[in-house]
Amino acid sequence: MAQYRVGRLEQEIQREVNDILLKRVRDPRVQGVTITGVDVTGDLQHATIYYSILSDQESDEDETQKGLDKATSLIRGELGSRLSIYRTPELIFKLDGSIQYGSKIDQLINKLKKSDR
Repeated sequence: MAQYRVGRLEQEIQREVNDILLKRVRDPRVQGVTITGVDVTGDLQHATIYYSILSDQESDEDETQKGLDKATSLIRGELGSRLSIYRTPELIFKLDGSIQYGSKIDQLINKLKKSDR
């Protein structure tokens, strides 16, 4: 039963954080950020939010992380007012590397196909 609640809360957090980033956060460093997933601990005290950006440059990744770290308190406050839970979890933002990894694998496959011709 508890696992069902955690999964539902993860979906709610993902949807709300996307909305908050789009409508409330004015920091230009977080423009174009997409939330790809959320992991909430079993005790609902911590939430790790995975995000992706369109840029591959490391400097953009660092700037986006700094912008999200600065906006964490605003996002957490908004979540607290939007969600009906006893305690709003602490938020941790992490870059989701799976999209870049998938893109790299795709490029390698395309390179192999070209070399076979």
